[in-house]
Amino acid sequence: MAEMVRAAADAGLSGVGFADHCNVTDPEVKRRYGFDLDETYERRRADIEALEQEVDLTVFDAVEMDYYPDDERSIRRFLRDAGFEYSLGSVHYLDGFHVMKPGPFADASRADRREFVDRYFDALLRLVDSQLFDVAAHVDVVERNPALRGLATRDHYERLAESLADSRTVPEVNAGRVFASYGTVHPHPDLLGVLADAGVEFVPGSDAHEPPAVEERSDYLRAFFEERELPIASL
Repeated sequence: MAEMVRAAADAGLSGVGFADHCNVTDPEVKRRYGFDLDETYERRRADIEALEQEVDLTVFDAVEMDYYPDDERSIRRFLRDAGFEYSLGSVHYLDGFHVMKPGPFADASRADRREFVDRYFDALLRLVDSQLFDVAAHVDVVERNPALRGLATRDHYERLAESLADSRTVPEVNAGRVFASYGTVHPHPDLLGVLADAGVEFVPGSDAHEPPAVEERSDYLRAFFEERELPIASL
């Protein structure tokens, strides 16, 4: 964490938020991926407070929650009790499948894959409509999966734009795969245009998991927002 904070300071940022992954509803996901911030956030919060005394930088205590449509009550209770400074919600798992992993979908028919993308956007709409989160994370993460890429439709985009335009939840522009094989931000430029036309505001998200990525992705996002004159939301 200290190295990430120093990287943020070197990048010229006035603040940095730590939004570690958290899952309060799926024991198997917690076991496999270690998304246990619900058990460790108080210790991490103490570390954040100590770090803020050492740097001229605001360090925000945040969380990225796995969203399950049928478990809103548990998620709401945890977010209320934990009192993070801001929260992100993301749909990583649906119907027992990891949305970003191509394996389960490689041999599925196009119709079945299209149906899964339909359900993904349905879950995403429920996430936005729940008003549980400040930020909706990487709102078209199905595009990261080669087996699901290109199956989202204009109707998906317009329904999402309408929902976000009426919600306190705002989408992030996520740079987590800009310098990887995917090669662009989430949301994909096609969806980004639909959201912007609907008057939706955005927040930048580096999705940095190691210090060198902080400055590289921050510079990219700064230029990306300026070039497209994207409106930035205030959380």
